[in-house]
Amino acid sequence: MRLPAILLFLAAMAAPALAQDWREPPALAQRVADGSLPPVSERIPVEPLVYDPRAHGGEIGSYGGTLRLIEGQAKDTRRMVVYGYARLVGYTPEGTLAPDIARAVEVEDGRIFTFRLRPGHRWSDGAPFTADDFRYYWEDIANNVELAPYGPPRELLVDGKPPRVTFPDAVTVRYEWDAPNPYFLPAIAGAQPLYIFRPAHYLKQFHARYAEPEQLERAVAEAGQRNWVALHFKFDQAYKNSNPDMPSLEPWVLRTYPPSDRFIFARNPFFHRVDPDGHQLPYIDEVAMSIAAPRLIPAKTGAGEADLQASYLGLANFAFLNRAEKIEDFEVRRWQSGRGSRLVLFPNLNAQDAVWADLFRQADFRRALSLSINREDINKAIYYGLGRPGIDTVEPQSPLYDARTANLYAGYDPAYAQRLLDGLGLDKRGPGGVRLLPDGRPMIIVVETAGEDTEQVDVLELVAEDLGKIGITLITRTGERETMERRISAGLTLMSVWTGLENALPIAKSDPAELAPTNSRQPEWPAWGAWYETKGSSGAEPDMPAARQLLALNAEWSETTDEARKAEIWREMLRINADEALRIGIVSNIDQIVVVSDRLKNVPQRGIYNWNPGAFFGMYRPDSFFLTRPAQVAEGRG
Repeated sequence: MRLPAILLFLAAMAAPALAQDWREPPALAQRVADGSLPPVSERIPVEPLVYDPRAHGGEIGSYGGTLRLIEGQAKDTRRMVVYGYARLVGYTPEGTLAPDIARAVEVEDGRIFTFRLRPGHRWSDGAPFTADDFRYYWEDIANNVELAPYGPPRELLVDGKPPRVTFPDAVTVRYEWDAPNPYFLPAIAGAQPLYIFRPAHYLKQFHARYAEPEQLERAVAEAGQRNWVALHFKFDQAYKNSNPDMPSLEPWVLRTYPPSDRFIFARNPFFHRVDPDGHQLPYIDEVAMSIAAPRLIPAKTGAGEADLQASYLGLANFAFLNRAEKIEDFEVRRWQSGRGSRLVLFPNLNAQDAVWADLFRQADFRRALSLSINREDINKAIYYGLGRPGIDTVEPQSPLYDARTANLYAGYDPAYAQRLLDGLGLDKRGPGGVRLLPDGRPMIIVVETAGEDTEQVDVLELVAEDLGKIGITLITRTGERETMERRISAGLTLMSVWTGLENALPIAKSDPAELAPTNSRQPEWPAWGAWYETKGSSGAEPDMPAARQLLALNAEWSETTDEARKAEIWREMLRINADEALRIGIVSNIDQIVVVSDRLKNVPQRGIYNWNPGAFFGMYRPDSFFLTRPAQVAEGRG
C-alpha cells in the first residue's frame, strides 16, 4: 500500500529570539572584541535550534566553568561525541526522534528522506556546513573504491541497493530508495552515529581527487602512513574524536593532542543550539576529562574529583559513594538502565573448537547452563537484592514485554539441568566429578571478560560455583576489551561476558537487529554476523535453524510498514531468543549510579542511562547543564 507523503519532523520547538537579544558567552567576548571571532549573531544559523531546559524540569542557565569527568583510557575522548549528541536527528527523553542539526526532515513512504539544513550553520572552525559536506561523503568516501572497497555501509542499502542521492540546493539533501529503509534515521541518531556528511573543506587536503599529488605525497610521508587512503582514515576521526584539527558540530571540541592524561574540550563558538533567552549553548565553557585507572575512578569520584560521573561506577560502589556524599559536595543518583541483563554469558556458537561449537549449538546445552545458575543468590550477594533475576530480554516497561518469555529457563533447577546434560550423552565423568566432552576432554569452559570492574569477576565466581555442581568447570580469563573482541571474532573465545540487550525498552518501530545474527561484534555468533554484514563475502553463512529464522523475521520487519506486524515480529524474535537460550542473562533492572556535583544544574534527578538509544547523558542535552559559581552567575545571566 502506498502511503501519502508525510512531513515527519518539524523543528518548531520554540520561536527564535530576536537577533538583538543574542547573549554572547563571556569566554568568547575578547575574541569578538579583537575581531578574531564574529559576534554571536553571525555565528549561529539563521534558524537555530531553540532548546528550553524548563520543558524537562530544568532552568535557564548561566555561563562559565569547567565540567570535570574521569575516564579509564585515552580513547574515551569519543565519549564526548556521545555526551554532546549533536546529530541530524536525535532521540528525545520521551524516546521519539526529532530534528537537531537538520532544521527538518521529510519522509515519504518510509523510503524518501529529505533533509532541510539550517541556513548559516557553520563548522567549529567557521566554515559553512552545507549540502557539499554530504556530497563529499557520498561521492568521495562512500562510493570511492579505495576508501570504501565494500561500498556504502549497510544502513544505506535496501535489498542490497544504495539510494539515489541528490542535492537540490545548498541546504537540501535527498535520499531515495525503492523500498522502505527503517534503519536509516535510527542509525543517524545513534550513540555511534552513521555520519553521512564530512567537513569537506578540511578532508579534501588528504584526498587524491583534490590534493596536489606532491603535497599529498609529502603529507603521507610526514604522517608515517602507507598511502593517501591511510592518511585520510587517520584524520577522518569524527567518532573517535582523536584529531583536534578536524572541525566538529558538537557543543565542545577537542583541544588536546593525544597522548595525554588530561583532555580539554572547548566550547564550539558556532554551535547551533540556543535557549529561549538568547544564550548560545553550551552554558559550560569547557570540559576537562582526566584519565585514571578504572579501579581508581570510584575512589576519585568519592573524593569529589568529578562533577558528572557514571563511567566505571556500579551498584557495588553505591554504599561508599553514599557515605562520601555527606562529606563532599555531590549527590548520588540512581538512573534506570535501558539495557537488558546487567551481565550476560555469551556461548560462542562460532568457536573454532569444533567440539565446543557443536555443543554450544545444542539448545538443551545452553538451557542447562541457564537453569544451573542461582540468579537469586547472585542478586542478593552482588546487587543487594535490588535487581530482577531473569534472562536477557526487554524490560517490563516495554510494550513488547511478555512475562512468559521473560521466565523461560530462568529458574534455578540444577536437577533439570543435569537431566538435559545426560540426555545429550554428556553423562561420563572424570576426576572430581567433572563431565567429559565427547572427545574425552574435561568440560572446562574458559569465559573471557574485559575485567573493567570487579563486578564481572565477582559474578563469574558465583556462576562457577553453580556450574561446578552440575559437573562443568568455569575458569575466568581477564584481558583488554579490544583483545577480547578480536579473539571472539576469530573464534578463539569459547564464552564471553558483557552487558545484555542494547535497547531493552523498545517499541514496535525499534530496530530488532540485535536479536538476529546481523553484526560481527555480536559475541554469540560473530562469523554469522560478519556474513550478514559483508553480504556473504566473509564470515560463515548461518547453518542453525533458529538463526536462519531470526534473520528471516528481521528481514520481514524491515520490509513491512504495518506497525502491528512489526510488534508481532518483535515478540516472536524475543520468544525464539528466550526459548533457545542464545544469551544467558543473569540479573536485570540494575540501576546505574550517577554522581552529580552540587554545583551542576539541569541534570535530571532520575533518567534512563542507555547507550543506544539515548547516548547516556546525550539525549538530556548536556549543553544545557550549567555550573553555579558566585563569580559567574550575574555575568552569565546578563
